Amino acid sequence: MAIPEYGGPEAAAANATRTAYPLLTLTAMLWAGNAVASKWAVGEVSPQVLTCLRWLVVCAVLLGIARADIRRDWPRLVPRWLTILLMGAGGYTAFNSLFYAAGTYTTTLNLALFQGTLPVLVILANYGVRGATVTGLQMLGVTVTLAGTALAATHGDLTVLTTLALNRGDVLMLIACLLYAGYTVALPSRPAVSGLSFFTAMAGAAFLTSVPLLAAEWAAGQTIWPSAKGWVIVVFVSLGPSLGSQLAFMRGVELIGPNRAGVFVNLVPVFGALLAVVLVGETFRWHDGVALALVLGGIVIAERLGRRPADRSSAK
Repeated sequence: MAIPEYGGPEAAAANATRTAYPLLTLTAMLWAGNAVASKWAVGEVSPQVLTCLRWLVVCAVLLGIARADIRRDWPRLVPRWLTILLMGAGGYTAFNSLFYAAGTYTTTLNLALFQGTLPVLVILANYGVRGATVTGLQMLGVTVTLAGTALAATHGDLTVLTTLALNRGDVLMLIACLLYAGYTVALPSRPAVSGLSFFTAMAGAAFLTSVPLLAAEWAAGQTIWPSAKGWVIVVFVSLGPSLGSQLAFMRGVELIGPNRAGVFVNLVPVFGALLAVVLVGETFRWHDGVALALVLGGIVIAERLGRRPADRSSAK
C-alpha cells in the first residue's frame, strides 16, 4: 500500500499501521516469554500467588507514574466501573489464572496451539457482537498463520496433532482464550480516557478479583510462595507480559482494531521457539524458519491483501 504524501484518512491509517505493527510484535514476544515463565513457575510459585503478586506489582508501579492521569480521568472512569471490573476480571485475572493453572496439567505444545486459536475466536466474537465482516483473503491469512503456529508448536512433526487428547489443562486454556477474545473485542468500547488511566483501573480490578482466588488456593492447601527463582518470575511477568505487553496490545487494538490485531497473536509460538533457542540452547531448525515465514506471510495476506478498500482508509 502506497503511503500518501499528504495528510488525510489514508495517511492517518498508514501512520496507525506503522505504529501498531511493532507494538503488536512486542506484545507477542512478551507473551511468548509468559508461556515460558508459566512452565518455569511450576514448583516455584503457585498459579494464584503468581497472578495476585503480578498485579500487585503492576498496581504499585502504575500508582507511581499514573496518579495525575487517574485524577484527571476519574470522573469518566467511575460511571464505567462495572465494565472495567468485568474486563479486568476476565481479560487479566481469569485469563492468567487459567493460563498458569493450565501449565500445570498440559504441555507447552497445547498451550501454544490453544493460544493460536485467539485470532479466530476474536473474529467470531467481533462478528457476533458488532457484525464485523471478514474477507476471504483475511481468513486465508489467518489460516496460513495457524499453519505456522502448528508447525512451530509441534517442532515440525505435524503427525503429533493426531495423538492429542484433551485434558483438564486444555479445557482451562480454551476457557482462558474465550475470555481474552471477549476482552479484545470489548477494548474499542473502553471509556474515553488515556490508555494509562484505563490500564491502571483494570490492573486494580485484576488485583482485587485475584485475591479471592488466592484465598481459595490457600484454603485448598495448594499455595506455594515464591522461591528465589519464583520472585524473578514474578518480577518478569509483572513488568513484561503484564505491564508492557498489555499497554502495547491495548494501543495496537485502538489503532487497527481487534480483528487485525488478533492475527499477531500467532507470532507467540514462533517467538516461543526462538526463546527456546536463546534461553535453553535448543537448535534452530528448518521448521522454525518455515513457521516464521508462514506466520509472517499470513499476516501480510490478511493485512495487505485481505482488507477491503474502505478498511485501508480507517485505522479500525
